[in-house]
Amino acid sequence: MSETYVKRLSTILLNAITDKDPRVQEQVCGALCTLGESQPAEVLSACEEHLRLHEKLAHPYRTMVLRAMETVVSNHIGELDKDMARAIILLASNEMTKVKELVSDWQQAASSVLVAVGRRFISSVMEELLSKFQPGLLPHPCTVHTLASLSISNVFGMVPFLTSILSTMLPMLGAAKHDSMKVVFCCALQRFSESTLEYLANLDQAPDPTVRKDAFASDIFGAYDILFHQWLQSREAKLRLAVVEALGPMSHLLPSEKLEEQLPKLLPGVLTLYKKHAETVHVSKSLGQILEAAVSVGSRTLDIQLDSLLAALHAQICVPIESSSPLVTSNRKEVLRCFTVLACCSPDRLLAFLLPKLDTSNERTRVGTLQVLRHVINAAAAQMAVKKPFILSSMKLPLLDTNNKCSSEAPSCAPCSGQVKRAVVQVVSAMAHHGYLEQPGGKAMVEYVVQQCALPPEAEPQKPGADSEALAADSVRAISVSTLYLVSTTVDRMGEVLWPYLLEFLVPMRFTGALSPLCRSLVHLAQKRQEAGAHAPLIQYNGNVHLPSPYAITTRLLAVSSNPYVGDGRGAASLRLLSVLHQDIHPALGQRWATAIPLLLEHLEEYSEETLSQKEWEEKLLMFLRDSLAVVSDNTWVCQLTLEMCKQLPNYNGTPLEKNFLYKCVGTTLGAASSKEVVRKHLQELLETARYQEEREREGLACCFGICATSHLDDTLAQLEDFVKSDVLRKSAGIFNIFKDRSESEADKVRSALILCYGHVAARAPCELLLARVEADVFRNMSQCFSTKVLGIKVETKDPALRLSLVQSVCMATQAICSSAHGGSFHLSRKAELVAQMVEFIKAEPPDSLRTPIRKKAMLACTYLVTLEPALEEQVQADLIHSCLHSVMAMLPEPEEGDSHQESLYLDTMQALKDLLTSLLQRNMTPQGLQVMVEHLSPWIKSPRGHERVRALGLSACLLQFFLEHLQISALVPFHNLGLLVGLFSPRCADLWPATRREAVSCVHSLLYLQLGYEGFSRDYRDDVAEQLLSLKDGLAHPDPTILFHTCHSIAQVLEIVSVLRSKLQETREEHVLQAAQHSVFVLATHHCAAVVSSLLGSPLPFDSHTCTLWRALALEPGLAAQVLGLLLEKISRDVPFKESRAFLLSSTPDRVATLLPLAATCALHEVASAPASGPAVLELYPQLFAALLLRVSCTMGVQPPRHLQAKERRSASSGLASRSLEPCSSAVDALQAVLVRGGNEDVVQHMELDGGWQLLKTSAGHEEGVTRLASAMAKFAGPRLPLVMKVLFATQSSVYEVQRVTSTAFLAELLSSNVVNDLMLLESLLDNLTARQKDTSARVRRLVLRGLANVASGSPEKVQTHGPQLLTAMISGLDDGDDPHSLVALEAMVGLARLLDLVDTWDLRAVLLHIAVRIRPFFDSERMEFRSASIRLFGHLNKACHGDCEDVFLEQVVGGLAPLLLHLQDPQAPVVTACRFALRMCGPNLECEELAAVFQKHLQEGHGLHFGEFLNTTCKHLMRHFPDLLGRLLSTSLFYFKSSWEDVRAAAPMLTGFLVLHVEAEQLPQVDLEQLLAALQLLLKDPAPEVRAKAAETLGRLVKFA
Repeated sequence: MSETYVKRLSTILLNAITDKDPRVQEQVCGALCTLGESQPAEVLSACEEHLRLHEKLAHPYRTMVLRAMETVVSNHIGELDKDMARAIILLASNEMTKVKELVSDWQQAASSVLVAVGRRFISSVMEELLSKFQPGLLPHPCTVHTLASLSISNVFGMVPFLTSILSTMLPMLGAAKHDSMKVVFCCALQRFSESTLEYLANLDQAPDPTVRKDAFASDIFGAYDILFHQWLQSREAKLRLAVVEALGPMSHLLPSEKLEEQLPKLLPGVLTLYKKHAETVHVSKSLGQILEAAVSVGSRTLDIQLDSLLAALHAQICVPIESSSPLVTSNRKEVLRCFTVLACCSPDRLLAFLLPKLDTSNERTRVGTLQVLRHVINAAAAQMAVKKPFILSSMKLPLLDTNNKCSSEAPSCAPCSGQVKRAVVQVVSAMAHHGYLEQPGGKAMVEYVVQQCALPPEAEPQKPGADSEALAADSVRAISVSTLYLVSTTVDRMGEVLWPYLLEFLVPMRFTGALSPLCRSLVHLAQKRQEAGAHAPLIQYNGNVHLPSPYAITTRLLAVSSNPYVGDGRGAASLRLLSVLHQDIHPALGQRWATAIPLLLEHLEEYSEETLSQKEWEEKLLMFLRDSLAVVSDNTWVCQLTLEMCKQLPNYNGTPLEKNFLYKCVGTTLGAASSKEVVRKHLQELLETARYQEEREREGLACCFGICATSHLDDTLAQLEDFVKSDVLRKSAGIFNIFKDRSESEADKVRSALILCYGHVAARAPCELLLARVEADVFRNMSQCFSTKVLGIKVETKDPALRLSLVQSVCMATQAICSSAHGGSFHLSRKAELVAQMVEFIKAEPPDSLRTPIRKKAMLACTYLVTLEPALEEQVQADLIHSCLHSVMAMLPEPEEGDSHQESLYLDTMQALKDLLTSLLQRNMTPQGLQVMVEHLSPWIKSPRGHERVRALGLSACLLQFFLEHLQISALVPFHNLGLLVGLFSPRCADLWPATRREAVSCVHSLLYLQLGYEGFSRDYRDDVAEQLLSLKDGLAHPDPTILFHTCHSIAQVLEIVSVLRSKLQETREEHVLQAAQHSVFVLATHHCAAVVSSLLGSPLPFDSHTCTLWRALALEPGLAAQVLGLLLEKISRDVPFKESRAFLLSSTPDRVATLLPLAATCALHEVASAPASGPAVLELYPQLFAALLLRVSCTMGVQPPRHLQAKERRSASSGLASRSLEPCSSAVDALQAVLVRGGNEDVVQHMELDGGWQLLKTSAGHEEGVTRLASAMAKFAGPRLPLVMKVLFATQSSVYEVQRVTSTAFLAELLSSNVVNDLMLLESLLDNLTARQKDTSARVRRLVLRGLANVASGSPEKVQTHGPQLLTAMISGLDDGDDPHSLVALEAMVGLARLLDLVDTWDLRAVLLHIAVRIRPFFDSERMEFRSASIRLFGHLNKACHGDCEDVFLEQVVGGLAPLLLHLQDPQAPVVTACRFALRMCGPNLECEELAAVFQKHLQEGHGLHFGEFLNTTCKHLMRHFPDLLGRLLSTSLFYFKSSWEDVRAAAPMLTGFLVLHVEAEQLPQVDLEQLLAALQLLLKDPAPEVRAKAAETLGRLVKFA
């Protein structure tokens, strides 16, 4: 039974092999292989029978069957019996030779079957093949090909047959006429030779160890003779390549004397092929084999042929390599293999050929030569060992040439060609591994590699058009860095070469780029030496003058660490090297550096180049240096270090950041030095050698002097003064004794640096010493440097750098004075002079722009100056304030956000001004002092320019806040200035600029609290009125004029709203007549309102401007306006909104035409509500107006204007006159908007406009959504109005117009999504009203009712449990709604239930759980996506609601839903797939299988990709492991989906079936109706979708489980 079943499955699959889709064919083939894994004999028998019985089956399909057979045979060769093997051999042989023409795929597949069987049944296969390989007859090409393949796949079984095969085949060679047959023979001879060589190489394992090479020699030579002398001359390139491929292995089997005899012809013959073929890999491979054969027999012919061989091979290696061509790469490997053979037999000749070629201008030649040299150094190490000196001396030229310039012969050759440099570095690497670099001249190689490590990335040579990514990964620098590190760390013998030699490269600037790799290598080498030599010094100088001193190493590594992230993170690398060398730097440093350096490294790891604070990092390094100097505490050592630092300073002229830091290091070491003479000497040298033109250098020099002054104030000041008195600063005929060649501007730069030096000295000097020296030695010399005398006249510079230096230095000096303990009592006699100088600088700055920080720094200096004694005179103080305000206030508005530097400078400048004014105020903390400050700001507060007012009020607010915070009151006195100040600030509360209004409120707020303070209230007292001001600040920023007006009114608290707006009548010249008419209508209406309204309603539509003016006149008095609005409401509501009529007798549907009176009343209402004076009346009738107009909008959608108005529009259009269009629905929307605006709800109108709500409201398709958006806006912005509006809308439940009921229901339903109905205690009434509407005859109303009830979950989730039974009953009623043919009510119920289930009480849900599950199940497979998505998502929520507490009855529904949910993961609609993911995740816990739940959670997360096959396989495995009884049920459900209308779902169904069968245990198989399943799968094999057919075939293969 079992065998018959497998055969039946095989037959079904074999019948499907003719499918037109290649994917299906492959799947059928795969299924056959799957069956073959279980029952190989039966599958092979079925395949054999199928091919035998279907002779006319096309060869592509026969090929597929044969491939399946080959797979099964290969995997189960041990299970085949002789009979089956014989049958397969006969079949395959017949298939292979059935046609004489070559049909490659088919015949190759048959040949592969024979080869697979031949691995075990070689005798039977050979018997069959030899029967078709008869002497005197040319065999079928595939027979020969199969013999060749067999010789490779079964060497030991095949070689014993080769002598007879060769003897039979040799006469056939001459008979072969076609090139294709000759190619087959060549390939066979190649394979026969290769298998023979393998056999002879493994004779100890061979079945017949007596086999000898001689047995094949004569036949092979006979074949060689034909191949070489006849076929190699062919014009067919394919044949020539086949011949040369065969000659390689054949040469090993030729007799020695024959090979020696043939080599003079063979080698040139093979070399000639290089010129005939572009793809030469086969030629090179064969040549290598021939050379190996020649060397193995000790051939003397090679010496004669060597020159030509070397030339040809060298030409091959110099071919430019294409990274994308594997053939070229393979050819290079074979050519290098040939060089290896030649290097082993003739090393002298090889080197004599290669090394001169290093001295050539041709880049390719040089690169190729270097590559060969590297290869032979590695591959022929023993032969090359004695040639080391010769090779090293020959390498000097390429080192010099690639480092300097190309040969003059080839100026176009790049002097630093990347290809050549890479090749040189690779040769050096090979040399290092084989001991070359230990020889004399080896250090030059190391230096070369270091030079390449120092290449800057942008300077690396690149070839145009080369792949940039490949170059980056394979760049000269990258290879050099890697080589240096590998040689340092992996080649033990290199330790003696590299240490301490690599230290010589640390200090020279040209090796800066190589510092990181150098440091890394040195650290490794030093650590190895430490491990070996314990505490011995690492650096043994022994008279080596080239090694850097400990001071030079320390200076260099510290300097480069200041810029730590450049050059592959050289800061960290340098610090690590310092740490390792601590013993050699100074013996006392070890313990301190062991803790300090790791902290510095940790700091670098914590930050990046973008986030590191340079100032903070430099401070850490300087602290590290200070600590180190303190630990050493040796004046001689410190002086030596200082000397070295000064010596290295010029090296960093090109790197200002590092030079700046080195200056600071010099200052630090000078500070630690105890010798005054040394300090003075070095300071003098620094002043004489500094490059004053560089700004960073001037700053660095000043920092150096400042740091030095910390310990040597007197010496520093004395040295500065000596320099100031020198000829440097004298402008005379004998100017500049030291700087004779410098111009006047250069002298300014010197003075600028000296001034900065004084500033830094003052900032860093000890406070107790500074006060005594600051006037005489600091400020005096600053002044002298700033202004010089020529012929007795004081001359001041215009150099902005000099000005900035003075400002900065004054700022630093005064700040230092203020921060000292006695600064408050210090009397600065130069104070007025310094303030005047700062004011002069401030005045000199352009008032309309902000270019330099001079203005900011000067104000900051003044801030410190004003705190010192003596106090400034009133006039000087006033001039200072005026100058600063004029300089800052008049600047253009603050810069745009794009310019971050400009924006930062602006903010800093404003802050400096605030600090200065605050500092001045602090000197006079009285109401009078405050008044003086505000008076200075008053003109700017009243400025016509907005940005000036904003700044002035911001400053005022800051001053008032400062005054309030520092208020000290000794007696209760009135704040006399209050009225004046309030009078200044209050008007600005209604300023046009929002920022001005906010700042003005802050000022008034502070003033009120100042008054309260003077009245005796405590500092923490809070006044209600004053606090309300702050809450109004947001309102002041609001663009709404109404809100702004009310806000301003609240601030003033003394103003009343007086609003009399006069409307200007348009389109008339006699204004007094119209005014009189307007007044008359108004008077008349006060007595006869109804008559006037009726009369005006009779005016022609659309209303002209005069009529509109008269309507608006009726709104002037609130009482009258209310009467008019009431009458208009009555007119709108009393008459029908439209009438139905047919425009044409034959029209199918009647047109709706608006009735005239309600239309006119709507237009009139719009005009009245548009008048601002109608506000009170609109507010009085707001609920009725809103409801009536909303319903009017709903009734006029798609309604046409009255016929006579349509005709009027057409006449106007034809005459070319403009006419106002009157569209009924639009007029109702306009009126509604006017009512909302007049009722104070402009926010609602704007929100709807932005949201597109008004347009939606006018269309039938979007009306519901428009009403929803309107309700949402009302809930958000007009909550207090809703109770009365709802009351009016409740009454529309009985409207005869369905559309009105729909509109009101949609509005009320949306309100429930907002919490405002709960806040207003309207929830219960609203729920009751909507529930009552559930019996409405309109399905649309019933649907909207359910939406509203579900909205409770969003608006008032905490109330859902309270009203749970009511809500659930309504939803289930919707599910069961049978009167809706489209089931839209049921859809709404499902969506609503999904929203409510998480919130209702569990007990309420239990009663309906099963009913809901059963009711929604049919929607899983609905044709409409919305129903599938909603029902599946609701099913997920049902599962979520009963997690951990699932009743058995509901569990049945969960199990029943599993298969549909799994299959709908392949649904064509994304929302359905998302719903399925959610539902399955929710189902997992209820199945009480942790593994399955975990699989669902892992694979089905939102936003993650899903490999459906993998997921389904895992799921089925767990299902069958834990729920094997479900097999039958799941399969029957799956069978139902075999007929699904969706292709992807139809394809998923057999997948589910296959995976279930795959993982089920054998005892559960009786659950399956096999016949039904097979029949269904056979039908699927005929499905129009290829994917479905492929999955069906795959599943059929899995059904072997039933065998």
